[in-house]
Amino acid sequence: MSQKEDILEQIVEEYLIHRGYFVQRNIKYRPDKGDPGYVAQNDSVHSDIDVLAFNPCERGYRRVLVFTIKSYQDGFNFKTVVDKINSDGKINGRLAALSYRELCIPKWTEAFLKAVRSRTNETKFTYVLAVTWAKGDKERWTGNPRFRQAMKGNPLEVLTLKTMVDEIEPSLTKTPAATDIGRTLQLFRAAGLRPVSGAPQVSEL
Repeated sequence: MSQKEDILEQIVEEYLIHRGYFVQRNIKYRPDKGDPGYVAQNDSVHSDIDVLAFNPCERGYRRVLVFTIKSYQDGFNFKTVVDKINSDGKINGRLAALSYRELCIPKWTEAFLKAVRSRTNETKFTYVLAVTWAKGDKERWTGNPRFRQAMKGNPLEVLTLKTMVDEIEPSLTKTPAATDIGRTLQLFRAAGLRPVSGAPQVSEL
């Protein structure tokens, strides 16, 4: 993938490859036209699953990981985003709920679940929010009753850039990595530029 694409998405892909997952990106979905709530003006444009990962060696909720990726440079503030969603507020001039339709709008939830099932033949999965860095209490997101209900009880997790790079970088060898990001990290290592351990961020997956 060209590096003009979303860099965080590429890092997610490299991270998943290192964990033995097969990866698909940008899987489009939208509500069924037969859905009673379907409104062509609002629902004809596809949304997409940023990254869908499948590992046949895993079981249960870890077999399939479904990623929503938010590359906000100033970080992802759980309280701010959840409050905006709950109050029908806007983020960057757009209704916040529209950026998380699969979690907030039932017809989009059903379309999302159908897309995951059709690609993996699985109904169990982990919904992962990947962010540059996390602000505040992740439980506002991962434990949110509305989101958990939308995902049919499947768990929600948060993964940060730091966690991914900290795991990827030590495992790299001199063999060219599978992605552009992996090769970039190899060059950083060769130049003596390596991650520095600091205070842990909210992130474990």
